[in-house]
Amino acid sequence: MKLQHGQAVALMVLCAALWSTAGVVTRHLEEARSFEVTFWRSLFTVLSLLVILPLWQGRGAFTRLPWRSGYFWLSGLCWSIMFTAFMVALTLTAVANVLITLAIGPLVTALFTRVVLRHPLPWRTWGAIVVAGVGIGWMYGNQLSLGDPHFLLGSMVALCVPLAGATQWTLVQKSHAEGLELDLVPSVLLGAVISSALTLPLAWPLQASAHDIGLLAGLGLFQLAIPCALSVVCARVLQAPEVSLLALLEIVFGIFLAWLGAKEAPQSSVLTGGLLVLGALVANEWLGWRNKRV
Repeated sequence: MKLQHGQAVALMVLCAALWSTAGVVTRHLEEARSFEVTFWRSLFTVLSLLVILPLWQGRGAFTRLPWRSGYFWLSGLCWSIMFTAFMVALTLTAVANVLITLAIGPLVTALFTRVVLRHPLPWRTWGAIVVAGVGIGWMYGNQLSLGDPHFLLGSMVALCVPLAGATQWTLVQKSHAEGLELDLVPSVLLGAVISSALTLPLAWPLQASAHDIGLLAGLGLFQLAIPCALSVVCARVLQAPEVSLLALLEIVFGIFLAWLGAKEAPQSSVLTGGLLVLGALVANEWLGWRNKRV
């Protein structure tokens, strides 16, 4: 699939919109809870990718899998943590709390690559890390003062997502630095397999209604499998800062959809902290993109 720049931008906006639907959909589930939500979504992601990958990469998609590579397995493990922690966090705390926590992902990745790969961090990134930290601290402090018993647990579970994501992208860069031309896109499938296998015993006995299974099947296909595949195509055309900025739309879309479709209005402290985090990220990515173009 070959895209023009404008087409890639539009497609990334679509990806962000699809990713953002998880929060509002989970608020309309009837019986499925916690690990069962994760199990069904991961299972349908597996089934979807079993169809999508051969259509995208040809009939030999599965025969070319790098089974002997440690990077492939570690990448799959990271995806499984992201898939599992995200959905469990959504069942514990508000959608806005989860999405703002996920927003620190690019900055955590920058720190990981600094430690592991010795990539230097410009002052603008250090500044963004400080501002984002203040924003997260403001949000957490105010939410804890409200006495929500599940906020801290939900936020800690959500924090596993940017940590696993940072590890995932650091692994990708490290494998490239070592001259390994690995196709880690199928590791998304591996992650979904691991996630569904690990959460099935925790979800048993299954209680999801047909209504719930239909919604979670939609998430597996439209919220994970399709946008994950499309984002890889977009990343071949767009610069990394552009991808990061466009991906942040998931947070805006997600909070708006939860507000509109589930009447889940975010607290003012969440909006204030979120604006600090998003502002820091946008400023960091925009300055980096501008410096590269000068």
